[in-house]
Amino acid sequence: MSTIPFTRWIVDAAARFCGRRAAVSQQAEQSNCSRQTIYDHSRKVLRAVTAEHFAGPSRQELLEQVQALRQENAQLRNRLNHAIEFTQAKQQEFAAKARAMGLSLNQITTLLVVVLGKKAGRARSTIERWVQAAGTAAGRVLKRLDAQCKALVLWGCLDEIFFRSHPVLVGVEPRSMVWFLGKKVNTLKGSTWAEQLEIWDALEYVVADAGRPLQAGIAQVQGQRRQDNQAPLASALDVFHTKKEACEALASTWNQVERDWEAYEQAIDQTRKAQRMGIDSRSTALKATRAWATTVKSFGCYETIEAAWKQAALALNVFRPDGRLNDRIWAEAQVASAIPALVGRAWVPVRNHLQAPEAFTFLDHLHSRLAEAQVPDELRDALVRLWWLRRQRPRKSVEGPIAGASHVAHLVQQEVCQKLDADWRDWYRQIATILRETVRASSLVECMNSVLRMHQARHRTTTQEMLDLKRLYWNCRDFLGGKRRGKCPYQHLGLTLPSFAFWDLIQPEFTEALKEAKDGAREKTHAMAA
Repeated sequence: MSTIPFTRWIVDAAARFCGRRAAVSQQAEQSNCSRQTIYDHSRKVLRAVTAEHFAGPSRQELLEQVQALRQENAQLRNRLNHAIEFTQAKQQEFAAKARAMGLSLNQITTLLVVVLGKKAGRARSTIERWVQAAGTAAGRVLKRLDAQCKALVLWGCLDEIFFRSHPVLVGVEPRSMVWFLGKKVNTLKGSTWAEQLEIWDALEYVVADAGRPLQAGIAQVQGQRRQDNQAPLASALDVFHTKKEACEALASTWNQVERDWEAYEQAIDQTRKAQRMGIDSRSTALKATRAWATTVKSFGCYETIEAAWKQAALALNVFRPDGRLNDRIWAEAQVASAIPALVGRAWVPVRNHLQAPEAFTFLDHLHSRLAEAQVPDELRDALVRLWWLRRQRPRKSVEGPIAGASHVAHLVQQEVCQKLDADWRDWYRQIATILRETVRASSLVECMNSVLRMHQARHRTTTQEMLDLKRLYWNCRDFLGGKRRGKCPYQHLGLTLPSFAFWDLIQPEFTEALKEAKDGAREKTHAMAA
């Protein structure tokens, strides 16, 4: 900043340009500065006056332009702070995740055009090459992760889904929701299932439907383990499918009641019509009487079957109606008394499921886990009843006065547990975990099948690489809600990794797979040219 007033600059310039001889020396002596300073001031004043009266923009205009440029620069810096650099690596990550979520190649191409613009958008062939490399990389990563998960996957829910007559074998670990098996096979046979299940040699308990190939595969694995003196594999029949088939059988029985009722209504209408026309209606009235008798009989049959099924369905629950823990002896007795009433072709599968030994394996598994908890029998029974009573409490949504003692019964039971053991809460956590984790149905695997069905609706074909990509993405994505919220399936399973991020896991393998694909395409081009 200048300490000399600008008026002195003007005086110095006047002495330089308009003064007499020796005026510069006199002005320098008077201003107590050197002659060179006088010359510098005069040159700057001349330059300033020339710039002000030159044909270009004025100083004020230049200052305004500078201010506008500063404001624009501040806006650009602010946008830069909030901008995401969408590099090629980011585009590849976007394409891989979008494909794993089920988007088609055309959809991914369209979304990239929205982000990058039409000129900078990627070609469909480029995205396809990225996606294929991501699938290959996911398969390589899964081989290493599956080897680490083998000792942690103890339970499994099994099922299969078909993609244009090509079966895909699906297995899910119920507690963590880890998708540990996703294999596309050519034919669905028991040996195919056995081959895949033998890889997961730590499995102790599986739940599956009554499909013949699946049950045959489980039986082969069980037999092989017995021969090798390995830990047995317990197999439970899926309760979900048993109840589903029972509902379908009930609907079929009710449809017969409706058909008989419609026949009766038609006979009544014919009788009334004949009476109005003065025609002898005795034959139609007899027909209506018979139709009514048939309707009453079919409705009675339906009521009998419905009551029998309700009785049999109680055997598939963890608790009996009186609140006591269910067991195989009581469940089989319930089924044995209900089976004779379940007549008709529609009920044949249901009867077979209820009479299968695997129907109540979940009860055996539950009691064996409770026995392993090493809780005194009296305390264990009290804690089990407490868990049941807490689930009998009225919901908050219930309106009006609450009748009975269901809202305080669990408090009384807590006092009973307190008298048995002062540290009952620690034991209760173990018992509650065992009861809560009782797996009765493989319907959990239907959650995975629903994810695959979304993919099935968008794509014509399904490759193993695509399944690997979807499986790895599912196991690495965090749950957004529910009791598993905030963690991914691998974390819930107990797997230890440096990072659970999907792209961090496959990026090193992706780069190598993409390079191999380019080299393969180049060699193929050279071979065709030769």
